[in-house]
Amino acid sequence: MCVNIQDIFKDIKPLGFGLMRLPVDDEDDLKTINIDKFTEMIDTFMDHGFNYFDTAYIYHKGCSEKVLKKTLVARYPRNSYKIADKMPIFDLECEEDMQRIFDEQLQKVGVDYFDYYLLHNVSTKHMKKFTEIDSFNFIKEMKKQGKIKHIGISSHDTPEFLDKILKAHPEIEFIQLQLNYLDWQDANIQAKACYDIACKYDLPVIVMEPLKGGSLVNIPQKGVELFKEYDADKSITSWAFDFNYSLDNVVMMLSGMRNLDEVNENMHTIDNFTPMNTEKYKIIDKVRDIILKTIEIPCTMCGYCLDHCPVGINIAKYFSLYNTQKLLNHKHSIAMYYRNYISQPNVKPSECIRCMKCIDYCPQNIDIPSYLIKVTNTFES
Repeated sequence: MCVNIQDIFKDIKPLGFGLMRLPVDDEDDLKTINIDKFTEMIDTFMDHGFNYFDTAYIYHKGCSEKVLKKTLVARYPRNSYKIADKMPIFDLECEEDMQRIFDEQLQKVGVDYFDYYLLHNVSTKHMKKFTEIDSFNFIKEMKKQGKIKHIGISSHDTPEFLDKILKAHPEIEFIQLQLNYLDWQDANIQAKACYDIACKYDLPVIVMEPLKGGSLVNIPQKGVELFKEYDADKSITSWAFDFNYSLDNVVMMLSGMRNLDEVNENMHTIDNFTPMNTEKYKIIDKVRDIILKTIEIPCTMCGYCLDHCPVGINIAKYFSLYNTQKLLNHKHSIAMYYRNYISQPNVKPSECIRCMKCIDYCPQNIDIPSYLIKVTNTFES
């Protein structure tokens, strides 16, 4: 683990409160955050020595930052907590937008500076938003002015893309990545490869989606049985946390906690962390296989169909994205990978002409055109 990690995240316990999935009174209205429940959750979190809060301009339709001011900032000394916020580069139209949004964020949260500040979702799709609109230079300037203590990025893109970004921007001090044991070898998310790039540049890693939106809590019963055979008292959640926190450069795991029970469980899990060992890795490999067997499209990514598609649709790629999406309990977590892919010169699944040639070459006898319609409806609707 690099020295930089110890300096940047000194005296911070490795569980961060992600403010993207707060308790609401109306599930169809993300603005209806229940202040009383959230306040109780914050107090419990702080009472147990946890003090890292991660918000963003777009969370809860712009209300996440506001409620953090009311429940935390207005009630606790500034030096007792750490706040991470993000610049929504995907919403930028001109350079002036950055200062306006940043000043608005400071006002909404009620602070004079952010402990950690990230460019939100640095990706292929939003390249112009941090090149033509120089977002990296902006956050460097805010740091120079003392309004940001440490600057970083979050990313949902390929390891190759990440490597180029980090090589070009040595000023980046930390990175936020989607890591969990299901995505570790996933062909789309490439969690391990992205983590390896972070290590290449000696960067501390903050983990988002350690439970993959809850899918690694609500796993198939056969997976539960394997975990419980090893340790009947160990929670399903703890397996995912142990996997991530056993990685050398991981310093923080963010959890979008919806209620007090989840806060208590996650704190207990972190406080009772047990490192991975060979046997535990083998069990996780088996559980991963069990989960993956629940996929909807039985595509093996053999690629036989690809050479016979007259319009050049990367069928296996889209089916992999679709299957990963269907494993999740919330709607948009894989959509960004889909958008990144089609933002490059790639043929969309909606461009299928239903010639049916692909079916003749599919060893699994999949009705490929019909599933391409499902892919389109899932990601383009």
